[in-house]
Parts: sequence; C-alpha cells; structure tokens
Amino acid sequence: MNAASFSGIQSFLPLILIFGVFYFLLIRPQQKHQNDLKSQLKQLKRGDKVVTAGGIVGTVARVLDESSEIDVDIAPNVRVSVVRSTITSVIAPRGENDIKPK
Repeated sequence: MNAASFSGIQSFLPLILIFGVFYFLLIRPQQKHQNDLKSQLKQLKRGDKVVTAGGIVGTVARVLDESSEIDVDIAPNVRVSVVRSTITSVIAPRGENDIKPK
C-alpha cells in the first residue's frame, strides 16, 4: 500500500466514525422504539390508555383484530374511531401500590 491510498482511507475515517456514532446514538434506539410501539399496537385491548398523534388521551373501548380502526373513549359518552397507526404511545396502567402524586 502506498502513501496516497493510505491518506485517502484516512480522510474517510472521520466520516465512518461519525456514521457509527449516529447509528448507535440515534438510529438504533429509534428503531427499537418503533418496534416496541408496533408490538404494543398489535396487543391493544379494551381498557388500555392511549395517546393519539393529535395529543388526545383516551381509553380503548373496542378493538377489532382485522380492522385498522379502534374505538377510543375520550370523555364520558364521547367515543371516536381512530386509525391504529395514529396511536403514538400506550400508557402503562398504574399499579395499586404505586405512589400517587400529591
């Protein structure tokens, strides 16, 4: 290997290092979060609290496995249908032994 080819490889080394850092700090955690959300959406059941992309918090009232829509109660006597893919997070239920805020 001559000096010119070594200097060419050496000039790409910082770019490769930056890509590696971006992959492990940004891309990989985001992919993990998306996969977790996808599995949570498949396991949705009646009574789960969800947050939609519009910021609406509601309780799942009805889920049909073959449908992409879910009925969500957002207030007493107010039920809306939302598309499953617009749910951004599933809120974990609180246990009875959890400390409640004062």
